[in-house]
Amino acid sequence: MGKAKIAITLDEQYIDQLDTFVSKHVFQNRSQAIQEAVKEKLERIQRTRLAKECAKLDSAVEQAMADEGLTEDLSQWPEY
Repeated sequence: MGKAKIAITLDEQYIDQLDTFVSKHVFQNRSQAIQEAVKEKLERIQRTRLAKECAKLDSAVEQAMADEGLTEDLSQWPEY
């Protein structure tokens, strides 16, 4: 995956916190810290979105769909 250089503006308090983490070797540099923060936030948004979509599902309908193929003779299923 390629990378692109961008410019951002942050409040001084966040820059100070970033620099503290960099000086304590939590991150190699500001860029790494910001990249990991953005990645984590985007993943959290995706998980939240998935949870919201799953909440819309009708559990009875989903269970019926899951059970649909299980009504056939179980003897036809291979032994594991």
